[in-house]
Amino acid sequence: MLPIWNQPPTIESATLSKIFLTNKFQFKYPSVFTLTIFFLLVSCNSKQTEVDESNKRILIQVQEQLTYSHELINELLDKNADKSLVSPRSVNSDNSVMLIPSKNWCSGFYPGIFWQLAKATDDDKWEQIAKVFTAKLEQEKYNGITHDMGFKMFCSYGNGYAQTYDPDYREILITSANTLITRFNKNVGCIRSWNHNADKWDFPVIIDNMMNLELLFWATKETGDPIYYNIAVKHAETTMENHFRADNSSYHVIDYNPETGRVENRHTHQGYSDDSSWSRGQAWGLYGFTMVYRETKDKKFLVQAENIADYIISHPNLPKNKIPYWDFNAPNIPNEPYDASAAAIMASALYELSNYSTKKAKYLKVADKILETLSSPEFLAEPGSNQGFLLKHSTGSKPHNSEIDVPIIYADYYFVEALLRKTYNYSIQSKIYD
Repeated sequence: MLPIWNQPPTIESATLSKIFLTNKFQFKYPSVFTLTIFFLLVSCNSKQTEVDESNKRILIQVQEQLTYSHELINELLDKNADKSLVSPRSVNSDNSVMLIPSKNWCSGFYPGIFWQLAKATDDDKWEQIAKVFTAKLEQEKYNGITHDMGFKMFCSYGNGYAQTYDPDYREILITSANTLITRFNKNVGCIRSWNHNADKWDFPVIIDNMMNLELLFWATKETGDPIYYNIAVKHAETTMENHFRADNSSYHVIDYNPETGRVENRHTHQGYSDDSSWSRGQAWGLYGFTMVYRETKDKKFLVQAENIADYIISHPNLPKNKIPYWDFNAPNIPNEPYDASAAAIMASALYELSNYSTKKAKYLKVADKILETLSSPEFLAEPGSNQGFLLKHSTGSKPHNSEIDVPIIYADYYFVEALLRKTYNYSIQSKIYD
């Protein structure tokens, strides 16, 4: 089970890339000579994806900021009396770091970021940090009251297993998959999302839930048991049938009758209105159906991913910088908050989708523009600032006045993933067998 390499570099050039990123942290400022020799050698290999000056700068900046973040978060966790808190999510209204317990759906992103750096650099420093924050989540393997197993466990333990092949990680992931499928309803053909708001929904399924299916595909490949694969495919098929409008935009929440499977309501809980296109919801759909195509090779899922991508790219309210506002139909555009998290998810998805689609050039152009904008000073924080988070200007849920124009940890996770997909032309989250 290895990352996808579309243009595999030679051992020498791949090792050189990782040595550079690792050894950079032995010196605060690497010499101009060292940097020059590194990039001259890399450029000599025709199979190595070119690491340009911009990406070099960004990768260094990311590692500097995450070093600062680790020190800050460790200090905050040590001082906090609430020992159930495990990692950062965002900032509070007073700009202090918002720390969260393992049960929070965002708890897997922080260790996942360090696992991604460990894979990209082979620096033991990042792996050791990742292990510490991953271990804090083990109890969640039994948490059956949430659909967020993929976000919590696959971003952490999944990335960790791809790096270490730790048998304990494998068992934790399989247990997590078994817990997740208890939420599947065969009448509906979906995994239930939320348990809350029982007065509003009977069986809610949110577009975000597509992201949790990768854990199930992985579980079938690991165990040979098709139950996980079959549930994942059925969920994707049902979502494709009921979540999308004629223009290929997506609702956020579909409420089903759990006895008959009939659609009862269509809502957009975190968007401007039920009929609007919540930006991060469109991003989840794009990423999710791209991943499902990768795992199934069923062309209908590729077509769905392309339809979503084309909707996003062609939308008249997508700014020239390609960072969407929090909702494509928000009433006061351009005077609306951005959602950098939606942009990061879109960029990462488009890099992968470009590998499967005949529209490769189109998708790469947009992904590159998104990454360029997110890497600019307007969005990428200087090391030692932004409470240790990488990106600025994300929006969690504007209708609930929650996390508006702030850093959010999942924006950082998908930004790093997009950056590494761009730089090394591989997917850390794409786990397949040789």
